Amino acid sequence: MVDPPWDLLLTVAFVLTGTAGIWTLVVCPGSGGQTVLHVNHTVMSAAMILMIWVVVRDVAVWVQVGLFVILALALLPALRRTSGRARRADLVGHLALNAAMIWMLAAMPLLMTDAHAAGTHTAGHAGHGGAAAALPPTAAAATDAPGWAIAVNALFITACAAGVIWWLLRAAAVREHRLPALGHGLMASGMGTMLLLMPA
Repeated sequence: MVDPPWDLLLTVAFVLTGTAGIWTLVVCPGSGGQTVLHVNHTVMSAAMILMIWVVVRDVAVWVQVGLFVILALALLPALRRTSGRARRADLVGHLALNAAMIWMLAAMPLLMTDAHAAGTHTAGHAGHGGAAAALPPTAAAATDAPGWAIAVNALFITACAAGVIWWLLRAAAVREHRLPALGHGLMASGMGTMLLLMPA
């Protein structure tokens, strides 16, 4: 799915976001909600790298969907307890990224065009194509993605772009949370790029 040079660029981006998540967990652990948030961020980074380089088949896809649903549900109590607008916006942003991740995993077969589904990419770049590989040959050879799937995908790309802007503003405004905010912004940027590339 991911052609050069995007495979390497996105891998570097997600290695950085995962490292930032681990660093925050180890060096400045926070409350239970913050811990779940950074665990979610780190696991998401690893899952994104996996999608770039490994053929992800149907069972593995749905296991990941279940994992990110659980992590999203684990963030909801923190959303109820948080009173500050900025912190609530942060959590809403993370929930949006989880929803985008779930969409990306579940919608891979829909968003793969005939060129991708036909396996024109090498195995090393077939991470997103892995879900399409589980389809029957007739389905795998389907034409372009349906319009509604493209529209939903565009909504998630827009949400990711909004997240990038928000976390860059947070990084500029709140010095003590600069590293996590930059990491979240980079994650939103990488995820938006992946979603943009999927139906290409």
